Amino acid sequence: MPVPDRIIRLNTVLSRTGLSRSTIYRKIADGTFPAQIRISVNGAGWRESDIDRWIADPVA
Repeated sequence: MPVPDRIIRLNTVLSRTGLSRSTIYRKIADGTFPAQIRISVNGAGWRESDIDRWIADPVA
């Protein structure tokens, strides 16, 4: 049985990538960073696997 993908929030993404908040949102707008997914009306997060792939190869 495959392991479900976790949803991680902004603070975790900031600490895992070492990027600033503004840099993350600028890269999302440029299409060079994974986009957030909606998890509630006022909440959003990232799939952990998307962030792991970006960390492994940030240029791709």
